[in-house]
Amino acid sequence: MKHLSFPCGNLKLEGLRRLPDGDGPFPGVVLCHPHPLYGGSMDNNVVMAVASALAGKGIIAFMFNFRGVGGSQGSFGNGIDEQQDVAAALGWISAQPQADPHKLGVMGYSFGAAVALPVACTDERAKALALVSLPAELAQIDEIRQCKKPKLFISGGRDPFIPRSKAEEMYEAAAQPKQFHLVPNADHFWCGFEQELAAKVADFFSQTIT
Repeated sequence: MKHLSFPCGNLKLEGLRRLPDGDGPFPGVVLCHPHPLYGGSMDNNVVMAVASALAGKGIIAFMFNFRGVGGSQGSFGNGIDEQQDVAAALGWISAQPQADPHKLGVMGYSFGAAVALPVACTDERAKALALVSLPAELAQIDEIRQCKKPKLFISGGRDPFIPRSKAEEMYEAAAQPKQFHLVPNADHFWCGFEQELAAKVADFFSQTIT
């Protein structure tokens, strides 16, 4: 694990990189945390579990705090300005000697998934994306209909904010290639189900970017 800062325009953002064992260059995944106004940060249980699982698959995990969170400068940008943060994180990891810039992915959880989606679908550096508990909004449906990159959708069957029917509707609307994984007893916060979720995400990226 290495704590660091990286630039995003005039801001400095706080990041945390986890390298796998062995010699690189390695594939890498940028991890986007849940809503900053409700306590979301790169220390989130889902983000940390996925980071560990990725490292176990020989993939760099790059976590970071959105603007205004923790040691990151700036202030909350309503999910719009945060898209610049995701692009900056992709830029940082793609320039690292330990990373293979042609084998990068993006994972977002909840708010982080909504922010990551438009960036990962349009930024050529991102080859695949995992969307955990993606909010069911019309804007997201429009984006996934046009996104031709490999996509993994993961939802909890007891999520009070994203009913199973809505999660399945969004998956059905998405362009191929795509995968869907439902964890029947998990809710929006994934407590007790982090390992199952993390293993699925790590397997997906192992299949799509390595």
